[in-house]
Amino acid sequence: MNKNASQTQPLTATPSTRKSRVVVATLVATLFLTLAWADATGLGGSLPAWWLLPIAILLAVGGIDELVRLFALRNLLLPGWLLRLGAIAIPASAAFGSQAFGVGANPSAASPVVALGWALVAFTAAMASLFLHEILCYREQSRAIERLSASVLGLAFIGLPLAFIVGLRLLCVAKHGSGQTALNAAGIIPLVSLVAVVKVGDIAAYLVGSLVGRHRLVPMLSPGKTWEGAAASLAGSLGAAWLVLGGLGWDLPWQPWGGWITFGFVVGIAGMCGDLAESLFKRELGAKDSGRSLGGLGGVLDLIDSLLLAAPVAWFLWMQGN
Repeated sequence: MNKNASQTQPLTATPSTRKSRVVVATLVATLFLTLAWADATGLGGSLPAWWLLPIAILLAVGGIDELVRLFALRNLLLPGWLLRLGAIAIPASAAFGSQAFGVGANPSAASPVVALGWALVAFTAAMASLFLHEILCYREQSRAIERLSASVLGLAFIGLPLAFIVGLRLLCVAKHGSGQTALNAAGIIPLVSLVAVVKVGDIAAYLVGSLVGRHRLVPMLSPGKTWEGAAASLAGSLGAAWLVLGGLGWDLPWQPWGGWITFGFVVGIAGMCGDLAESLFKRELGAKDSGRSLGGLGGVLDLIDSLLLAAPVAWFLWMQGN
């Protein structure tokens, strides 16, 4: 097939693949919404993020494990146990280090900037541990610098964005205290807005791209992504932003900077960039999917890739909101 023909045929997916993705995506969405409801309402007397933090940690560890396996394809063996510890410490420190869980804590102690400051401390400690490991285990021609660079990149790509996701859940704790027991108190909305905007965009991109996509977006990096899918993704992200931030009629105490249009557009673009960033990893390391733990959706990284670069953007827009 010549180049011109390849740009005029739809990039179709098989019905079985599409069905598998729908089933797994439905299960994942149901689990997230259930835990978000439990967290927002303080089910069982829990404090903010107690229900969702374990999921963030599981995703961090799962993502790191997949990244370790990807680099192993190029015979670059990373210290998985150290990376797992760092992946746990970074998002956890954003919650515990900010004192947001302290009984009767001063809400100012849960400042979003303070929370992310503790995450940076954990990241720095993890990086120092990786340096120490390479120093103590150094051998000539051991590719120590390559291994160290890949390890630090993995923590920065997975651990720090997940800390921003935890920080999104705790934004309202800083502004209004931890006693929020209803969705319209906005405690969970910053986090829900990120997930909705990015994941609705993902779904729209997949459906439109696989059904009618003809013009490849970045053919050398990710042949399955199309301009038609990208346009659908942006439209889906804008629709999700409108629904969460205005269409459902929640009386939110404040909105992200620029309102739902800016939030949907900018976070949607950042989500697409996160997806392409993971494609860069897979292309360079010679893998089709990051893993198969989630069936039709691929691996953990395939699930969270679009959230990783979008999370800091969403955090900033909510921080600047009023």
